[in-house]
Amino acid sequence: MISKSEVPAETRGLEFWARIFGWSMLTGLVAFLFNVYFTNSLGWPGPAGILKDAGILSWLQIAFYIAAIAAAGFYVLKNKSVSLIEDSAKITRFNTWLIRGVFWAVLIVGIVDATISFLRVENLLASVVGEDLTTQLGRPTFRGMFVHIPLVVVGFVIASFTRTLGFHWLTLLIVVAELIIVFTRFIFSYEQAFMGDLVRYWYGGLFLFASAFTLLEDGHVRVDVLYASFRTKTRGIVNSVGSVLLGISLCWTIMIIGFGSRTAIIYSPLTKFEVSQSGYGMYVKYQLAAFLGIFAITMMIQFVAYFLEAVSDYLNASDDEVPEASLSHG
Repeated sequence: MISKSEVPAETRGLEFWARIFGWSMLTGLVAFLFNVYFTNSLGWPGPAGILKDAGILSWLQIAFYIAAIAAAGFYVLKNKSVSLIEDSAKITRFNTWLIRGVFWAVLIVGIVDATISFLRVENLLASVVGEDLTTQLGRPTFRGMFVHIPLVVVGFVIASFTRTLGFHWLTLLIVVAELIIVFTRFIFSYEQAFMGDLVRYWYGGLFLFASAFTLLEDGHVRVDVLYASFRTKTRGIVNSVGSVLLGISLCWTIMIIGFGSRTAIIYSPLTKFEVSQSGYGMYVKYQLAAFLGIFAITMMIQFVAYFLEAVSDYLNASDDEVPEASLSHG
């Protein structure tokens, strides 16, 4: 094993700045989400307010980003012995837990909300929970605050005690939900709005949340006409540059546009607990908007891990090393 002192200074420098960049993206993401709350919910002027002489609050919001970069630098300096691969693995473990948590949350919320909607449309809910609570459950804000959010917390608690991501279970349930629609429509001539809502809700979660896990498993389709013949060091360059220019930049674009103002396409429906106009359908439309934000966040985190791993490949591979052929890229 080569010690850190035996590694060339140029290699150590590149590794150091790669770690600084990677962790700055993650801490900057946290600062961004805090600023979204302060700007859109509390009415702060935002970092751009300094251009309008908005005062100390704008400078304070800029300080959040400076503190985020400083925190990244402090972590890297304090953990100089940690390798790029170890950092990548640590980030991936956190992201795996995050994805696992949202999968469980979507699974549980879907079942509970569909059940409530079924009981409402069949006029059975009042006999189960009473007239007052039935009225409250018909209000999107109440159902979101006191039903959905606690269930999301339960989902993350479950995710802390189980290692399965539940992709296969959610996929199976989507198929079952669609089959129920077919049977009830064509055999019993029965169909309600919440039934289609449940399929769309679960499918949206499966499609968007599985993207980061697929990136982790290196399962996304890659046009490898040239890539397949690249040596490991060249692959490291391609993957690291691609992670920044095509991956991380896309995630930042989604978040800036989606959370950029009170009327932004993700922020607005999320804070209003927006629901569809289908009457007695599920009250989860606002969560479908949130799915896009979660997609950007989880993909950002995983692209950072992927970037650090790619830089490690570049630094540690020999010039003539040829990787084994992979079947994970089509």
